[in-house]
Amino acid sequence: MADFAAIAAALKSIERLLNAAFLDEQPVPGKKTRAVLVRTNDFTDALVPTNIGSPALSIFLYRVDFNKTMRAAWSAVGFQDGRGHLALDLHLILTAWGENAEFEYRIVGKAMQAIESTPILAGPMLDVSTPWLPNESIQVVLEEVSTEAIMRTFDSLPTDYRLSIPYIARIIRVDTRVPYETPPVTTLVTGKIPEPVL
Repeated sequence: MADFAAIAAALKSIERLLNAAFLDEQPVPGKKTRAVLVRTNDFTDALVPTNIGSPALSIFLYRVDFNKTMRAAWSAVGFQDGRGHLALDLHLILTAWGENAEFEYRIVGKAMQAIESTPILAGPMLDVSTPWLPNESIQVVLEEVSTEAIMRTFDSLPTDYRLSIPYIARIIRVDTRVPYETPPVTTLVTGKIPEPVL
């Protein structure tokens, strides 16, 4: 049962997959490339060298949305077991950081190869920071996003546009805690309540 930490755990799982692929075969000759989770502030010029570095691949979660296909089904399950089950899609942008264009293209190519080789993360591939169920998995696939939409996203970031690939990670489920039982009624008052005397 994934809990509130499922979003972070899903992204850590993707980061770990990419770092394992880079470790297996470095995309930039003679250098160690790393995948790193980032937030908006990490794109500022002052923080890029320390928080992202080079060569690197940043994983930026820019939008979280409910999964339109599974929303109704999980709502029905929640009605039966009394818990909330929120099925989510995580929208990511993977951005390459390198000393030159060739290095950035190699980083992107290696990352895309790794995800295409392992598009489903399950079992021991999932980060242990949330209690996944044995049958839970994450699917990571390329997302069809217009160039205009990507450019608009970069317009809101404190950096210029860089080569970036949009991905979607689905379905991440956030379950609510076991509901508290409704306390039993112990006293029942019947009849008319008397008016207060003034």
